[in-house]
Amino acid sequence: MLFTNTFNNLKRAQEIVAILGKYGFEDVIANTSLINLVSKKKQASWLRDNKPTLQYTRWERIRLAFEELGPTFVKGAQVLSNRPDILPQELLKEFEKLQSDVPPFDIAIVRQTIEEETGQKLEEIFAYFNNQPIGSASIGQVHFARLKDGTEVVVKVQRPRVRFVVETDISIMKEVVRRGAKFFEQNGISNPMDVVLAFEKSMQKELDYTTEARNIEQFRSFYKERTDFYVPRAFRQYSTEKVLVLEFVKGCKVTDVEQLEAWGLSPKKLAEAGMNIYLTQIFEFGFFHADPHPGNIIIREDGVICLIDFGMVGKLMKRDKFAFAGVFIAMAQQNARNMAISLQKLAIEDDIDDINALEQDLYEIIQEYSVLDVADSSMAELANTLQNLIYQYKIRVPGAIFIILRALAILEGIGKTVYPEMNAFEAVKPFGTKLVMEQYSSANLQEEILNRFVNITAFLDRVPVDLKDILTKIKKGKLHLELSPADWEPIVRNIGIFTNRLALSLLIGFCLTISGLAMIAGDHAGPLTSGGMPYISVFGLIISGLLAFFVFFSIIRSGRY
Repeated sequence: MLFTNTFNNLKRAQEIVAILGKYGFEDVIANTSLINLVSKKKQASWLRDNKPTLQYTRWERIRLAFEELGPTFVKGAQVLSNRPDILPQELLKEFEKLQSDVPPFDIAIVRQTIEEETGQKLEEIFAYFNNQPIGSASIGQVHFARLKDGTEVVVKVQRPRVRFVVETDISIMKEVVRRGAKFFEQNGISNPMDVVLAFEKSMQKELDYTTEARNIEQFRSFYKERTDFYVPRAFRQYSTEKVLVLEFVKGCKVTDVEQLEAWGLSPKKLAEAGMNIYLTQIFEFGFFHADPHPGNIIIREDGVICLIDFGMVGKLMKRDKFAFAGVFIAMAQQNARNMAISLQKLAIEDDIDDINALEQDLYEIIQEYSVLDVADSSMAELANTLQNLIYQYKIRVPGAIFIILRALAILEGIGKTVYPEMNAFEAVKPFGTKLVMEQYSSANLQEEILNRFVNITAFLDRVPVDLKDILTKIKKGKLHLELSPADWEPIVRNIGIFTNRLALSLLIGFCLTISGLAMIAGDHAGPLTSGGMPYISVFGLIISGLLAFFVFFSIIRSGRY
């Protein structure tokens, strides 16, 4: 009997493996004991880069699939690699490895796009145009050119039909997520539709080059008085949704220490200036470059730092600036309580049931980083630790926060490449102090009071209207309450408490009534005490008193009175 059952179980398990494999659930096979039922020959038939597919982790296979699905999915993964609040850390690490090897498109299409978008012949705009692109990406490619007045420029041209492809892919993503939301959530991807919508919003901006031109103009206005930082201008008269003409910058990458020293520049000063410029973007203007990798930071021969590629920028509201700075200030003060409060202020929503547990986790982070010296301290490690904590406690914060943490980690890495003693934590401190002073300045407090007054006034204006709507719906029988099973539990518990207290109150009233009637009846109510009161009255008063004390004590203990 035992042998028969074992044989039948084995046979059924093989059938399950066959069906799972047939419908593409190799990851389920690979991560369970079912893998033992798949022959080496069968495993070897699932290959990627001459390596059996089942030897890759689930997260690696997701990355490989995205690479094979094409530029839209690669771009989406790169955008979402900044969102540790909605994707598992293992998947984020895989997404960071993604490479977008996109071949350039034909020069004839480049010429056609420029002429259709600008309404002018290529030769009417440019004295020289290099047919060979100097860069090619998923959305477009870049060519070097020279305007009629001799100004050297770079020209970004969007790929043909890329908007149609992106919109089609996003439409498919939405449908897949809508039908398989539970599967994604069970595999650690919370709010999968939010993931797709965040990507869609980002791509809509990237597909319109006029957005980047506006970003550049805004950055130029912020830093027009600064002499150590320069943002190359956009030529709006030649720029459209699909074509962007930008000033060309001569220089070297910020990490080219040999060239910097050959020009007589100080790597230390450049590292400190670069970090200061970026922190100014975040904490002063709340408008910052979202991708400060070495290729986007150019150093001119005169030592001026230049930023390029403003397709992705981040924005931080004033209240979020104060809360974000509060996290670092509390960490510097080794105050876990204030650090937790600042994180909660930063949150759009959270799932923190035990604030003390969060405080304890933050205290451990503080203790860990407070003893490290410059060589051992790492903004990247701190960023990963905070991101894991945010994911653990389901804290939903503005997406800009993760972009900032990632950017600070990148800048610290660049800084330590050119100047090993670079300390990102020390660079942040002055901005934290400055923001505290700004937060409690008379001007900001006046603005805060005014905002609260406006909000209260708006609320009071709405109350009569909303109340009238509710009463109208009650009269018409159209007021409906929607409650989930979780909502019923406290209601039922409160009803139970109310019912018990009501029953006790009725019993107290009954006892008092009986006592009173007995006292009126006098000796007709039975034996009397030495004071002339019927024993039944005395007994009723004692019971009533004890019950009344019990009800009073339970109300006081509950704190609801």
